[in-house]
Amino acid sequence: MLAMKILISSQLLGLTLLCVGIFHCQAWPRYTFVVEETPYRRLCSTKNILTVNGQFPGPTLYARTGDTIIVDVYNKGNRNITIHWHGAKQPRNPWSDGPDYITQCPIQPGGRFTQTIIFSSEEGTLWWHAHSEWDRATVHGAIVIYPKKGAAYPFPKPHAEFPIILGEWWKEDIGQLYNETIQSGGDPNISSAFLINGQPGDLYPCSKPDTVKLMVDYGKTYLLRLINSAVQEILFFSIANHKVTVVGSDASYTKPFSSDYVTISPGQTIDLLFTADQSPNHYYIAAKAYVGGAGIVYDNTTTTAILQYNGNYTSTSTPSLPNLPSHNDTKASVHFTGSLRSLADKNHPVDVPRNITTPLFYTLSVNTLPCLNNSCAGPNGTRLSASVNNISFVDPSIDILQAYYYHVNGAFGTRFPNFPPFLFNFTAQDLPLYLQTPKQGTEVKILEYNATVEIVFQGTNLVAGDDHPMHLHGFSFYVVGWGLGNFDEDKDPLKYNLVDPPLQNTIAVPVNGWTAIRFKADNPGVWFMHCHLDRHMSWGMDVTFIVKNGKGLGAKVLAPHQECPMLIISIKLCLAVYMFMGGMAINWAM
Repeated sequence: MLAMKILISSQLLGLTLLCVGIFHCQAWPRYTFVVEETPYRRLCSTKNILTVNGQFPGPTLYARTGDTIIVDVYNKGNRNITIHWHGAKQPRNPWSDGPDYITQCPIQPGGRFTQTIIFSSEEGTLWWHAHSEWDRATVHGAIVIYPKKGAAYPFPKPHAEFPIILGEWWKEDIGQLYNETIQSGGDPNISSAFLINGQPGDLYPCSKPDTVKLMVDYGKTYLLRLINSAVQEILFFSIANHKVTVVGSDASYTKPFSSDYVTISPGQTIDLLFTADQSPNHYYIAAKAYVGGAGIVYDNTTTTAILQYNGNYTSTSTPSLPNLPSHNDTKASVHFTGSLRSLADKNHPVDVPRNITTPLFYTLSVNTLPCLNNSCAGPNGTRLSASVNNISFVDPSIDILQAYYYHVNGAFGTRFPNFPPFLFNFTAQDLPLYLQTPKQGTEVKILEYNATVEIVFQGTNLVAGDDHPMHLHGFSFYVVGWGLGNFDEDKDPLKYNLVDPPLQNTIAVPVNGWTAIRFKADNPGVWFMHCHLDRHMSWGMDVTFIVKNGKGLGAKVLAPHQECPMLIISIKLCLAVYMFMGGMAINWAM
């Protein structure tokens, strides 16, 4: 009898510890995001903008590699909203990914949605933003992911760190701008200013007193967590008289390299080290647009912050400006992006897919659609559009994830083409007008679980060639190659980097050029891919992937809104054993 009691006691202790471990997952860090209208004054005038918790930019989220956090989103604003955790792979958890009508319906005014953000291998800087219409212009913030406890950076620990969020500001309401652009069928109005951490800087009217200042000590090294939240523009960034050392991009470490400037696409993050090694003074930090496409109208202003040294000295009357590349310097843009390499050491190995099972070739085009009485604001009275493989994506009436999970027929088609329907000289100067009109539809691409995928993105010169920063939800991918002009399927793959390609979630396809990426489809669910220039995304430069379930629990999509994997089953098990020990009846209806 004594042995039986000891056995039961030890089993009960073990099950108690199991239950404690299970319930511990409820202790994940929890944040509250209240989306609400808040008055902000910029460029001599005040307007209401959507913010999170009244902050612009919004609050920074902090985590460690492998953590999970919970965010309760309350929409107290005046229009629908969703939140996307840009670069978080969210293994098996597309329900919390955020793009409206892809993985969720928008959160309506007065509504609430609890989102679970599951981090896996990401380490470095990511960000979060609205993923409905163009509200990410003001609804965004940083995500900082530190190494696991006991682990260290693969570079000397900096003295301090600064988040730098680049953005855009319009004097008009961003919702009104979106509606006007969609209704007119033309290009959106250019922004009124670029921003650094929400401020235009002292080159703009009424902005000098609030210019952002970074205070540094001579001889110390600092980490900049650089994020491009701009809605419509790729940006050049630099610090006057200071070089930066690139050590990471998109929450993945890179081989360090030094540069006088940075090219950063909307959606991309870059981690930079710099040393305060110049004469103590004030120096401008600056950013301006890079636009590679000919004839594209853009905001040609420059946003600034000030790098200010601590100490007693007499500063010059005006800080010096950095030498940023010219607005249309494609060579400078691709040189920086092409310099990124994965760290690829024993602690940060690369796993580039070698045997490709799913080769895809995707053309990226700006298009036009006919408009009644030629009354739209696009070329020759047409409506501007955009496409991937000549299909301009149309939002469904029910979100694709819900339709897929619950087997709702008719919400989407499954015939997205692997290759473009028309082969032509994609980057020629003069192209036939009939190529400009795309098909419209809600087609998805089905991927087998664990398929090894290569996508070659090919920019085209239809209507107007442009750079296309492509972002893939649910995955990071290796950028194995890029080039200008048309992709050569015989020669270009021979030059792929399969040794240390950068691991990213957003990559700029150069104007009238190509970029090749590879990834393993090991994350079941529904995942969105789109151009991160919001005008192109809204015009239809989007693809939705459905990655099939595999075998085993770990290869299947989590149940909807499940905050802790296997939590309910495990709670039932714990309660059942506990009640059995006490001779109590069990209610399995929990």
